[in-house]
Amino acid sequence: TGLINQETKQFDKIVYMPCNPSNDFFPDLQALSQTPDIIYFCSPNNPTGACASREQLTKLVQYAKEHGSIIVFDAAYAPFIRTPGVPKSIYEIEGAKDVAIEVNSFSKYAGFTGVRLGWTIVPASLQYKDGSPVRADWTRVMTTGFNGASAIVQNGGLACLDEEGSEEIKKLIDYYMNNANKLRSTFQDLGFEVFGGTDAPYIFVRLQGKTSWEAFKDILEAIQVVTIPGAGFGPGGEGFLRVSAFAPKEACDEACERFR
Repeated sequence: TGLINQETKQFDKIVYMPCNPSNDFFPDLQALSQTPDIIYFCSPNNPTGACASREQLTKLVQYAKEHGSIIVFDAAYAPFIRTPGVPKSIYEIEGAKDVAIEVNSFSKYAGFTGVRLGWTIVPASLQYKDGSPVRADWTRVMTTGFNGASAIVQNGGLACLDEEGSEEIKKLIDYYMNNANKLRSTFQDLGFEVFGGTDAPYIFVRLQGKTSWEAFKDILEAIQVVTIPGAGFGPGGEGFLRVSAFAPKEACDEACERFR
């Protein structure tokens, strides 16, 4: 990237894709100022809680095919998807293996944050514009700069994938999504416009007459509840607060009572 532009608070040489309620949190790809070499896309999304539909992801894959871009699809929150028919992987979209890398992690699946165990899928059919395989470069980088996760961490990952581990993960996700539902309902009852919280553990709350930092400060001082100001995620987050369902149920219940 280039240096940060102090006026826009964005980095030079990065093509920013506005995602907000007016476009259903999905970028207008045809309106981009220039064609990006790499398109990073996270769905379900952090911080907005938005989840791209099959139709939207089909448009993303088609754009990459037509313009020679490579998609890096972040599916770390995929197991939180509850809506039937919503893709949990970019590879559910026809042709995606020719244009997309998918990354994922046990951090959100199974509380591995800090333990650090994830995976990246680089299809054999993914190529640069000159026809050379992307996987060859990926293999060289990984084998040069990374010795692999420790044995104990890998065994922890395997335990997550067996029958018992999978059932525990399902229970954990259900637990957090119950929190998300309560947080979403609380802010709706208070009259706020709310996004997310149905296919993701994050609730994005549209503010009324305050900046995100002002709302963060007021809530912290008034009821001692920590939220995340949307501006902390970049200029596109201004005017919103992000609220997370990743907390004990008792703490979530207490926070909702204080909000009310």
